[in-house]
Amino acid sequence: MSQAFELPVLIVGGGLVGLTLAQALQKAGIACIVYERDYALETEHGGGWAITVHWALEALRECLPSNLFQRLDDIQVDREQGIKDTGRFLFLDMATGKPKYEVPPSPRKRVNRRLLRNLLGEGIDIRFNKRLKSFEIKDDKTVMVRFEDSSSVCGSLLIGCDGSNSKVRHLLFGDRPEEARLYRLPVRAMGATVRMTENQILPLRRIDPLLFQGCHPETGIFLWYSTISTPALNGSEGRSEPYYEGQLIISWKYVSCSDEVPTGNMDRIRKLRSMVSQFEESLRVAVENVSEDTEIKEIRLQDWPTRPWLNHGGLVTLAGDSGHAMTMYRGEAFNHGVTDVASLLKQLVRVRDGSESLQSAVPAYDTELLARTHEAVLLSRQACIDAHDPDNLSSDSPLVSKRARILVSAKEVSEDAVDTGGHEHRRGSKV
Repeated sequence: MSQAFELPVLIVGGGLVGLTLAQALQKAGIACIVYERDYALETEHGGGWAITVHWALEALRECLPSNLFQRLDDIQVDREQGIKDTGRFLFLDMATGKPKYEVPPSPRKRVNRRLLRNLLGEGIDIRFNKRLKSFEIKDDKTVMVRFEDSSSVCGSLLIGCDGSNSKVRHLLFGDRPEEARLYRLPVRAMGATVRMTENQILPLRRIDPLLFQGCHPETGIFLWYSTISTPALNGSEGRSEPYYEGQLIISWKYVSCSDEVPTGNMDRIRKLRSMVSQFEESLRVAVENVSEDTEIKEIRLQDWPTRPWLNHGGLVTLAGDSGHAMTMYRGEAFNHGVTDVASLLKQLVRVRDGSESLQSAVPAYDTELLARTHEAVLLSRQACIDAHDPDNLSSDSPLVSKRARILVSAKEVSEDAVDTGGHEHRRGSKV
């Protein structure tokens, strides 16, 4: 083992990417510790809905122990459908319920996010209730991390996997805080987990058993639906009242303060119902049937087009949403996060084997991430804008075009990074 890893790698953030990274490092024999701000992997504010792994499936296979990767099949939102899934992804005209576009298919697994997090956390050293306060470079091979509870720890490398509003990212930009801030898009959104009987969910599963999206041609109101669990997954199979769970998201353009998300839950339900009043009947009824005790969550649509950060001689870097926060409209955030892990792992294995130093390996990783994700964030931003603009939506929009890993040169990224805070961007939308 290289002397570079005499101290453990410190991962701040126990989300999906942080835990994937921990599994990958552990698989490679590199010691690591995950520091998570919450008190457990499962908390009362939930673990999210469901997630699609598509073009990063092979990268995920590389990162995980084989037994964990094989168990992904067990946490698919609908395992039976997953076996015969064609990978198709429909974009509907919400006035008619008919497909308008079909996103080019690709192999995928649609998995329950909460169960995925639990799976990725197996066998990992996770320290809970740890909120990052600061870090300090002690020497050319040691970084000290301090937490809000006054404790501290030294490591060989600090990796921020602490989400879109990353504390690590903000610390890296130091006296330039505006460069680390998220940009909020002129779109508002609400989402809910909806429990349904087989009869209630049947019209939606006839459209697609896993997921679909679309917008209304006149109002521009966007709807996303996906299955979160079937009776076989949620344990209600064989009971007197088996149920399915679905994820509903409604989003719309923000023009004035009247377009803000209401504060009260009942007001949010009323707004959801009013927004789908012109939808095709089965789609409208699905939203109208949302029970009044269902929690409706506001979804803040924000992003951060990746820009270069100071890696302190290869001792600090970012991965996942910390390094490329993006909207949900291309479903690529976790796929890029997994690719981050695979890319970083490749570099750190070289360090482990003594053929590379952290001082060269981490900058090489940063360069690859920047070239790949800056453009990806902007494509997701454009997809969000296009989702609510049916008059200008076309087949080459990043909303409905093929999902794929793309790279642009570092020079192009540097030129774009100066002017992406509040501007729409369409370059390279054909992917």
